[in-house]
Amino acid sequence: MDKIASFTVNHLNLLTGLYVSRTDKLGEENITTFDLRFTRPNTEPVMDTAAIHAIEHLAATFLRNHKEWKERIIYFGPMGCRTGFYLILAGNLKPEDILELLKEMCHFILEFEGEIPGASAKDCGNYLDMNLSMAKYYTSKYYEEVLKDPKPTRMNYPL
Repeated sequence: MDKIASFTVNHLNLLTGLYVSRTDKLGEENITTFDLRFTRPNTEPVMDTAAIHAIEHLAATFLRNHKEWKERIIYFGPMGCRTGFYLILAGNLKPEDILELLKEMCHFILEFEGEIPGASAKDCGNYLDMNLSMAKYYTSKYYEEVLKDPKPTRMNYPL
């Protein structure tokens, strides 16, 4: 069986970053999967699930309501390894194309107060597992390390 592409990335050298994980064709449409790496794999502790869950709810709500991008958002969700998220968008895109969108997303999360969207028993299968403070911590870390002053080393997978 062939090794899937994401398992061929050298995670020992992978920094927090914004990477193109893959580009696919679905009919006539290009689909780009982005790797939003919030913590450094196998070096930093993984994110706790309550923070991941809060980020997922807030980011998905923001992205799917974004005036310019909402029609291109296919998916936003956590990686199983708990070091980041996948964002799937319609289009053949590069990290530079979505920097402003992600900066807006981070500001939305960092400024958010109140009840997290979808955080109720009726709307979510694990609504009590949310931590807004830790979500803000990880979002701030990601913004500072990756988005504030983007560097090629954080937007191109290491060899």
